[in-house]
Amino acid sequence: MRPTPETEDSLATLDFAKGGGLLPAVVQHADDGSVLMVGWMDLDAARETLRRGRVVFWSRSKGRLWEKGETSGNSLMVRSVCADCDRDTLLVQAMPSGPTCHTGTATCFGDDGGTATPGTFLSELETLITTRLREAPEGSYTARLASQGVKRIAQKVGEEGVETALAATGGGREELVSESADLLYHLLVLLRVKDIPLAEVERELARRHASRQSANSGAG
Repeated sequence: MRPTPETEDSLATLDFAKGGGLLPAVVQHADDGSVLMVGWMDLDAARETLRRGRVVFWSRSKGRLWEKGETSGNSLMVRSVCADCDRDTLLVQAMPSGPTCHTGTATCFGDDGGTATPGTFLSELETLITTRLREAPEGSYTARLASQGVKRIAQKVGEEGVETALAATGGGREELVSESADLLYHLLVLLRVKDIPLAEVERELARRHASRQSANSGAG
C-alpha cells in the first residue's frame, strides 16, 4: 500500500515538536529509488517544497530556508512528499536536474551510494542527458545531436536499430553489446527531447505485463 502524499493542509499534523521544530527529510530518486541526500525541514520548508515543486530545506548552517540547487542549478524536482507512520520523518521522491552532491557525485553517498538497484544506470544516464540538453556545453555530442532536431535524432535511433539487428545476426557478443548501448543511448536522447521520461516507458511495460498476467490467470 502506497503512503498518502502530503498536502499543504496535512503538513500541520506532522510531529515537528519531537525534533525541536525540524524533521529529517530523506530524498529519494523518483525513478530508480536511490537515496540522493538527507536534509532537514521545518514547516515552512515543507510548505515551500510543495508550493515550488522543488525541494526546500531548513539549513542549520545558514539559519534560513535553502532551496537545493539555488546556486548550482542542480535542483530536485518534487514528485511526492510522504510522511512515515509516526509522522516525524519525510520521504521526498524527486527527479534531480544534475548531480545532487556539491562534490559532483550523483548522490551525497557517492556515485555508487544510495539504494539504486542493478540496471539503474539508465536513470543516471537519463539525468546526465537532461543536464547536457539544458546546459549545452561546448563539445557535447548530446547537445550537438539535439540541436539538429527530432528528425535527425529519430534517424539515428533507426540507424542504431538496424546496426543492432545486424550485430545480432552476424556479429559477435561484444559487437552486439556495443550496438545495443548505442541504440539505448540514442533512444534516451529522443525520449528526453520529446519530454518523455524513461519511467513512463517502464510503466507502460509494467502495465502490459500486468494485463497479460491477468489474462493468463483468468484463462483457467
